[in-house]
Amino acid sequence: MSKSKVFFSSMRTKAFGDGLCEKLARVMDKAGFGGIDFNRKFVAIKIHFGERGNLAFLRPNFARTVVDKVKALGGKPFLTDCNTLYVGSRKDAIEHTETAWLNGFLPYNVNCPVIIADGLKGTDDVAVPIEGGELLKEALIGRAIMDADIVISLNHFKGHEMCGMGGAIKNLGMGSGSRAGKMAQHCDGRVAVDASKCVGCGNCAKICAHDAPKIANRKCKIDDSKCLGCGRCIGVCPVDAIAPTGFDAPGLLDRKMAEYAKAVVQGRPNFHINIAMDISPNCDCHCENDAPIVPDVGIFASFDPVACDQAAADAVNAADPNRDSKLGESKVKGRDHFGSLSEGTDWTRQLSHAEKIGIGTREYELVKV
Repeated sequence: MSKSKVFFSSMRTKAFGDGLCEKLARVMDKAGFGGIDFNRKFVAIKIHFGERGNLAFLRPNFARTVVDKVKALGGKPFLTDCNTLYVGSRKDAIEHTETAWLNGFLPYNVNCPVIIADGLKGTDDVAVPIEGGELLKEALIGRAIMDADIVISLNHFKGHEMCGMGGAIKNLGMGSGSRAGKMAQHCDGRVAVDASKCVGCGNCAKICAHDAPKIANRKCKIDDSKCLGCGRCIGVCPVDAIAPTGFDAPGLLDRKMAEYAKAVVQGRPNFHINIAMDISPNCDCHCENDAPIVPDVGIFASFDPVACDQAAADAVNAADPNRDSKLGESKVKGRDHFGSLSEGTDWTRQLSHAEKIGIGTREYELVKV
């Protein structure tokens, strides 16, 4: 496979010159964004809205820039994400939407709707066959994402405590999975009940189609022989007493995530943007964000999500650590910053597997804009 082109601009600006949003628009133009046929097409802009309390997520201004360009080309864009597997401020569409609004992603600000792709309780998904999948035969993707004609990933490039780093593959793969899809990637598909929290309301038993939750003495217990791992009970528990169990080893997670990303992009136009700024050591799913591990790096754009992630990772690894950060304080030194941050992770696994199953290539030509 020949090298993919990745277009890049630094975060430097001149006084009274163009700002970062103008630079983003210029990088998109140079990368050939205008060559996509957007006319009357539904366009899913896959983004992470940030957990409540986290301030490292991408500013809504960047999303507005992408939205405006899509509209100018005749498209019908919407910002989207799927509900979370863990308990937080984005576990259902109401809390998720309110968190997005709190973080500035109001329709007035971003000039388009915010749609939670897997519905109110994280159960509205589509089973998508994965072409060339080795670990999984199908992916459970949020319906609104699969209903779109075109997919754009707008990614905050950062570290990640389980995958080493998070960019386009992480945002597309894990982020587009419904709750059952996230369980299929993360764990063995089972849940457990914290009896100290359970109030015996029975919501879990009512929602389960397989009679797995059993209520006795005002406490729930899950029958593992009947549980299929759909995660519906997690979404309806009012006291957050139900959680997934048996999380997979990172190597398996990384490859499953790549296969989910392929399910999202295969067979339709797709475009990818990594913005490497406020590069936190952990995912934006955290309800806090630690100091950036390196100075802001820049904006990357490509039609190839693998090359886009590789280029951003190489640039971050080439940067000197911020002294007052988790990376600066790490006793593990070298130029694998992501490995230094989270012991046991290997950020290259997701990219190697993505390349193997045909999403893109890790070989790239960096074009500076």
